[in-house]
Formats: sequence, C-alpha cells, structure tokens
Amino acid sequence: MSPSTNRMLNRVKSMYLFIKRKGTCTTRELVEEFGTTQRTIQRDLNVLAYNNLVTSPSRGLWQTTSKKVKVS
Repeated sequence: MSPSTNRMLNRVKSMYLFIKRKGTCTTRELVEEFGTTQRTIQRDLNVLAYNNLVTSPSRGLWQTTSKKVKVS
C-alpha cells in the first residue's frame, strides 16, 4: 500500500472515531481538527457514508450510524 493510501486510511479511521466520540460534529470541526481542506474531508466522509458508517441528519452535520465496527 502506498504511503498516501495509508495516510488516507488512518485519517478516515481517526475521523470516524472523532465523530463517534463527539456524537455529532460539523464538517468545519473536522477541517479544524484534521488540518486539511474541506474537499479532502468531504471525500473522506463520502467513504464513510458509502460504507454506512456515518450519516448526515442535516446539511453539514455528521454522526455515526449504529453499524457495528471492529476498530483495530
């Protein structure tokens, strides 16, 4: 796996755990927390949403789903 892919996977995992810990957070909070662009955060959120791990109850807000996840 390339270093950039590994970095992206670590960021996505960290984002999921951050959202889970906070309960609900905004896209802006994620941008500030992870120090990356809004577009990068949106792409990562799309990965999480595609895998049914997060949902957006209203525009710009994110929360985890009830899907069981094994975090290693």
